[in-house]
Amino acid sequence: MSVVGLIHPGAMGASVGSAATHNKNRVLWASTGRSAESVERASRGNLEDCRTVASMVEQSEVILSVCPPHAAEDVATEVMENGFTGIYVEGNAIAPGRTRGIAERVQSGGAKFVDGGIIGGPAWEASAGTNFYLSGTDAQTIADIFSGSPLQAHVISDEIGSASALKMVFAAYTKGTTALLTAILAVAETEGVRANLENRWGEEFTNRTHNQVARNTAKAWRFEGEMREIAATFASAGFSGGFHEAAADTFSRLGGFKETPAETIDEVLASLVK
Repeated sequence: MSVVGLIHPGAMGASVGSAATHNKNRVLWASTGRSAESVERASRGNLEDCRTVASMVEQSEVILSVCPPHAAEDVATEVMENGFTGIYVEGNAIAPGRTRGIAERVQSGGAKFVDGGIIGGPAWEASAGTNFYLSGTDAQTIADIFSGSPLQAHVISDEIGSASALKMVFAAYTKGTTALLTAILAVAETEGVRANLENRWGEEFTNRTHNQVARNTAKAWRFEGEMREIAATFASAGFSGGFHEAAADTFSRLGGFKETPAETIDEVLASLVK
């Protein structure tokens, strides 16, 4: 049995924390300063509230960081300032270069570090098919925590950065193409040729595209930051990050749909085409 501290129980994080409660593991979280929605999600996941991050760090052998990309360094800093010496799992959608930088900070503070990349939706049920890819010398220890849980954990390398890189290149296509299709439809609408475009696409592809674009609007506010991380990943590998910077811009224009997805493609385009 392990004691795991989770930062934070958001839409994804709460399900990851819940998965970690399998095999009789205790999963802690800190409610101070968090929203009523976070409290509700933590309760659903059977997470134990220890009120403060300091208390959580003191009790935990493992810290799971699952937060928006922009907060990754701040979370690691707060944990390490509280004297953590266990295994820190960086499970955020960030570029491998940022992951390696955080790893240096964590390891220099006396803790161990595991790189993680989550691919898929919230892992409340095994049917979601969500995978947690892990890399680093202590990755198997973390994979064992999730054994038999709805979250499928896989060790892919002993190198820090590998799991983050896999997350980036996978999302570069899945979420990047959603942004591209959104922008294509908006431009076609602006130019008055959307019906012609959709006729060329055919009914099946058009309907699938409409559903894909509308369904992802509620998560666009999170995808913006992820696209910028992907752009940085491409740039560090010697390729242009311009496409995914543009994708970030497209998602930023859909921020008004946070937590409430658009119901129709017309609703999406009305927010984009002025």
